[in-house]
Amino acid sequence: MAPPRIPAEMFQFTTTERSDLHTAVMYAFGDANERLETFLTFDQVRERLRAIGWYAPLDDAGLNRTLGQLVQWKLLDVVQNHAGAYATAQEYERKNLQYSLTRRGEAAFAGVQHALTVLESSGALQTAVLDAIADRLGELDTLLGTGDAAMNRRIFTTLQELEGHLDALRNNTKQFNGELQRLMRAEGADLATFHEVKSATIVYLQEFVINLDSRAEAVRAVLAQVELRGVSVLHQRALIGAELPPSPGADPAVPWLTARRAKWDGLRLWFLPEGDGVPRVRQLHDVARRAIVSLLQVLDRITESRRRSSSAAADLRALARWFANAPSEQDAHRLWGTAFGLAPARHAHLAHEDAELIPTGAPWAEAAPVHVSAHLRTSGRTEHIGRTAKVRDVAAVRAARRERARRERAELETAWRRLSTGGRVKLSAFGTLEHDTFRRLLDLLGRALAARPDASGLRRAVTTDGRIEVMLWPAPDGPGVELHTVRGRFTTPDYPVEIRFVGGGPAAAREASRA
Repeated sequence: MAPPRIPAEMFQFTTTERSDLHTAVMYAFGDANERLETFLTFDQVRERLRAIGWYAPLDDAGLNRTLGQLVQWKLLDVVQNHAGAYATAQEYERKNLQYSLTRRGEAAFAGVQHALTVLESSGALQTAVLDAIADRLGELDTLLGTGDAAMNRRIFTTLQELEGHLDALRNNTKQFNGELQRLMRAEGADLATFHEVKSATIVYLQEFVINLDSRAEAVRAVLAQVELRGVSVLHQRALIGAELPPSPGADPAVPWLTARRAKWDGLRLWFLPEGDGVPRVRQLHDVARRAIVSLLQVLDRITESRRRSSSAAADLRALARWFANAPSEQDAHRLWGTAFGLAPARHAHLAHEDAELIPTGAPWAEAAPVHVSAHLRTSGRTEHIGRTAKVRDVAAVRAARRERARRERAELETAWRRLSTGGRVKLSAFGTLEHDTFRRLLDLLGRALAARPDASGLRRAVTTDGRIEVMLWPAPDGPGVELHTVRGRFTTPDYPVEIRFVGGGPAAAREASRA
């Protein structure tokens, strides 16, 4: 698909010799739009210029030329107000014309504001945005479960919040990734500050990747639940709650629904892509890990450069100049031996098999050769032939590990069968539990209590593997409940709870293990 065409004169007001004045006038109309003023007269434009901080001298002719130029670029629209009452001809000339921003002008002003915002902002990797996306999806799942038409407005606002969080995740990630690449390429003059910034960035990335997989799995689980209720149903109910105003021409609901479907497809690309596609949140995890490795390598190079007084390349260039200025070939040989430690061969300490046959005063070139092993030539060390280590028999260890894994799987399936509620129940319904099953129940309750509640007070959490989901509602007023185990009693509020298995429970697990 070809990129959209932007009119050449749309941002021309920022490139002219009088760009400061043109931009100030656009800001004056933007400020008027913020105050819901649909048009400005000539005098009102001058007052707005002073209000936004324009104090440079400006005569009427200059302001008229500026307004006319903006009208010519189709950024402003001008109409005559024939319904006004004017006392003099001069007052008629100054107040008759009314200027207002066109749609192109609004878009151009918004584009300039966005560009300045991007230049002044910095990206971030925020796990809170992932939690907010999961919360909004969970709220949509709950709202879609009710057929009350009064909830349509709430569905619309929740969907808008979800799309806003997704845009924040995408924009912040792109900006942070760009800043990260520039940081890895930058060479700061102050090495101490440079080293500190890179170290802090590594710590920031390490904190981000912790529990990133579990957060992404939580989003995927609740996203699948919403899609089971029907994305088209969600968008239709949100459309009713949006209460779009009527407009001449085409139905405004068609482009609105198209934009919502595009946003939802973007959400799926991040967390639940079609087929075997890799979710973008997983790619984000890989980018963060590669960035940590790259930054550590850069820090090593910075540390090495601070430790050395000069680089190896500078040393070799200085040595080359010394060789070029050597008075004779004999001096060059001495320089070579001094610079590179030229010494007798490594095998000179080796003796002939019958050393008495070789006179001590015999020159090296005339002496009989000595056998040098390949290991000494390649590694610089002689062979050390030792006793071969005994190969360990690990068959018994493997058998014990298989038995332990089988036993743990059986215990886990037993806990699954005992803890599966099949719907919303109270904690008092569990009665007496075995200790291992009770320990797993406490782990699920702890995960749920650590999660943030949504607007209705519901808390959702999943296990690390994403197969078990627990939903915890606020406890009603009243006495608590005691859960009994063979090791004691546990007193707690009688929370309503639902425990279900996203992956299908023990039966699905057995089928997956056979596959």
